This record gives sequence, structure tokens and C-alpha cells, in this order.
Amino acid sequence: MMLLRTLATSLALLGAGLSPATAVAQCVGTNLIAALPQAEREALYTAAHAEPFATGNFWQASRGAQTMYLAGTYHLDDPRHDATMTRLLPLLSVAQTLMVEAGPKEEAQLQQRLASNPEAMMNMAGSNLSQTLPPPEYEALTAALLQRGIPSAIAGTLRPWFVSMMLSIPPCALQLAALGGGLDKRLMTEATVRGIGIEALEPYDTVLGLFDGLSLDEQVAMIRNALQVEPQSQDFLTTTADAYFQGESRLIWEFSRQLALDLPSADPSQTKADFAAAEKALMIDRNRAWIPMIEAALQNGPVLAAFGALHLSGEQGVLALLQSAGFTLTPLP
Repeated sequence: MMLLRTLATSLALLGAGLSPATAVAQCVGTNLIAALPQAEREALYTAAHAEPFATGNFWQASRGAQTMYLAGTYHLDDPRHDATMTRLLPLLSVAQTLMVEAGPKEEAQLQQRLASNPEAMMNMAGSNLSQTLPPPEYEALTAALLQRGIPSAIAGTLRPWFVSMMLSIPPCALQLAALGGGLDKRLMTEATVRGIGIEALEPYDTVLGLFDGLSLDEQVAMIRNALQVEPQSQDFLTTTADAYFQGESRLIWEFSRQLALDLPSADPSQTKADFAAAEKALMIDRNRAWIPMIEAALQNGPVLAAFGALHLSGEQGVLALLQSAGFTLTPLP
């Protein structure tokens, strides 16, 4: 999610020590899905492909005279975006509007909000995580955050949901986010050059309220799960990028669920409930809110909508919702 990346980068780059060029060279890990035994890998693909619109990053949606193009994106810099941009530039050229999760205006608003009111992601009175987590877990937490440029004095004030988000992003990825070379950013740069209007799919502060409905216990559970897989965060980044460029983004969600279920401390029923709650907050609720925004933009002519690829698939994914609204969907090569 673009604004979560902005939040994380804004905080972590205050103390991060790697230069962006060094980060790109070091941000390579092992593809964890490719390394699975064949039977486990096949089961994972079967689970992912059971969801509607499970594969493919690029689509056309048509309803009567209305035409829009949808691009599932990967938010971080990657040289493979060069080939993707070659595919998308002709579509951008015919669009009247580029829609993204957060445009330049929304990113500026978020930065201003954080500068004027840091309590959006911090509790200056303290988060009490040092008392909530056992000492070994809290020590592991502060060590992991320090690797991301966040000293312990700040770590003790971060809101729990934000801590779990930070742990899911390896240090090198924070530097990649600073490069601004993700597919969304590239499309916004080209739209600006071409004089194409950029509209946001949601208000800038949407991300700040995503986890308001989660209890402290649920947020702490997110931290504990993130801590257990944090040593493999760089491998997970490589796995995510590879799946995206293979048009298999749904695979990452199913793989994440399976990793959580396989943790020694996992309670299967609770883990499944936690993932359902996270999917609703991070994807489903936002997908539903985006459809009216997209339909309104279409009144002005063709639209290219670019957003995180995980939003495309599923029974409540953007593609399924558009289909329910009467659009005919066609995968693009």
C-alpha cells in the first residue's frame, strides 16, 4: 500500500544508514515459494487459483461506451518495471484520468499531517509494548526496529499496528521506497509529463484509520506473527516481487496465511480469523469504496486505474466488484 510505504519510509529514513544504491544491491533474497517441496507448492497454487481473477496484473473493463484499464502494481523499485511501462504507456496515452491509491497531493497531505501531529502513528505517552510483550520478545522487537533506523526511544511510542507494518518491510525495502521507482510512481511521473489528471482513490488519511477496529490484543498478535517471520523478511520481499512479475499476486496472500498457520504458536482458528479481519481492513472495505470513485471518473472519459495488485483478485476484489456492476472484463497481454 502506497501510503503505508510513505509512513514507514518517512520514519525509518530519519536514521537509516544504507545509501539507496547499496540497498538495491543488497535487497535480494531467496524465493521461498520456489524452495517449497513440490506438493506444498502445488497446494498453494491450488488455493490461490480458487479465488476469482487470481492471476494477471492488467485488465480492461468495459460497460457500454465506458472503457477503463486496470493495472495491479508493485509499489517498490524494480528494473522489471521498465518492460511493464512499455506495455502501459499506450494505455495511459488514451486515458483522461490516472487513478492511484494516493496521488502527489495526498502524499503531501500525509507528510504535513505527520509533521504537525505525529500521534497519527505514535502515542507520545508510550505504547506499553515493553510491558505487554515478554522481555525476550520486546528485545527482539527493538533490535529489528533499530535495523530499520528506529531507535528504542521511538520504538516505545509507536502504535502497535504500525510496528507490525514496519516489521513486515525489510530495511533494504525502506530504501527502495525512497527511490520512488515503484510502478505507481512511474505512472504518475508520466501522467504529469503528458498533462493527464491524477486522482486519488481514497483520502490521504484512510491508511491511518485502517486498524481502528482492531483491539490491542489483535494488534499485539500481529506484532508477534511479524516477529517470527521477520528474519526472512528479505526473502519474503523477493518472493513477493517474483510472484507479482509472474502475474501471481494472489499467491502471496495465500502464502502469508500458510506461513502464519505453520508458526509453532499458531492457533488455526484464530489465525484464520485474524487474516479475515486483515483482508477486510486492508482490501475488501477499500475495494468497495473505490468503485464509486472509479465510476465517477469514467464520466470524463477513459481511465487508467493503478493500485496494489492484491486488490484485483477475490470475491470482493476490484475486478469481481466491477463485474457485478455490469462491466465486461478482459485480461490484457
